[in-house]
Amino acid sequence: MLPKLFFGYFAVAITALSLLVVTRRNPVHSVMWMLLMFFNLASMYLFLNAEFIAAIQVIVYAGAILVLFLFVVLLLNLREELQTNRFIRAWPAGLVIALALLASIFFSISSFVPGISGRYTNDYVQKETFTKVLGQVLYTEYLFPFEIASVILLISIIGAIVLAKKRTRS
Repeated sequence: MLPKLFFGYFAVAITALSLLVVTRRNPVHSVMWMLLMFFNLASMYLFLNAEFIAAIQVIVYAGAILVLFLFVVLLLNLREELQTNRFIRAWPAGLVIALALLASIFFSISSFVPGISGRYTNDYVQKETFTKVLGQVLYTEYLFPFEIASVILLISIIGAIVLAKKRTRS
């Protein structure tokens, strides 16, 4: 009963904080709500015995990505943006799309058959530790997609360097 209560709390808290992120008019407030949402998400990962993912969530997302978002928000001219009502007409279409997405998520979850487990059961993961099992799966079964993702990131880093480099006259 207690695990379901904790999971329910985290699910409701993350959903409510996500809604606060996208509905606030002030972008700085949205970033702060996002920080709280990231910490709740990391707590849910800890609850699910995924300590490595929880640490990465805090270090990468709550640390680096959120600071980047905050710098971008602070570099914008927010006085003009806060006074305009640009997206008022888009709410009905957004509501219809959100309801369709929620319905598709509900139907995909309801078709899930519990009891079918793969090679990695809870007992196996707890015996071997989550980080070790994640490394085994990542570097054996998913090595090719992992390498493709690293090449894409390398290309984006090179592109950012090329775009940021000042052109010098020879």
